[in-house]
Amino acid sequence: MMKIFTTQLTGHFNRILDQEEFSIEDSARLLAQAFMGEGTLYIYGHNELHSIAIEAKNSSEPLLRTEALLDENGKMKELAQADRVLLFSYRSTDSNAISLAKQLADMGIPTVGVSAIVKGEAAGLEAVTDFHIDTKLRQPLIPGDDGQRYGYPALMTALYVYYSLKFTINEILSEYDEE
Repeated sequence: MMKIFTTQLTGHFNRILDQEEFSIEDSARLLAQAFMGEGTLYIYGHNELHSIAIEAKNSSEPLLRTEALLDENGKMKELAQADRVLLFSYRSTDSNAISLAKQLADMGIPTVGVSAIVKGEAAGLEAVTDFHIDTKLRQPLIPGDDGQRYGYPALMTALYVYYSLKFTINEILSEYDEE
């Protein structure tokens, strides 16, 4: 079972790398603007994807000037025009993420969405954010003998996208510092 999961997960990461490379680069450029100026990068993650905000702020390699978008009471923090927002959700149809993205758009805050685009549905998170990265995780990865699928690594996929963005932001900032 673990070999199948590892093979599927590796293939999944490779699809993100191959098909979302330009979206990751464009998104990283937008987010890096916060660090080039006086802004803060705010991160929202639905359910366990909130761990991305914790990783960005408290890991052994933190991303400077990063905060969770919502306070401990679930209210959006006060944002400035120099700030940027990164929203993580399972699927592009998540009403909470879409609502937050619309609020941010109304405030003029540049935002990047990260979610699996649900095909055949009305436009979702990808339509209300400045840039969007498709995680492509639409269903669990492992087919079971009973016809069900298992292994929905939403957090692992989100972390893969987060680190892709972080490494690209670091490259952009190092080039900016050299100029």
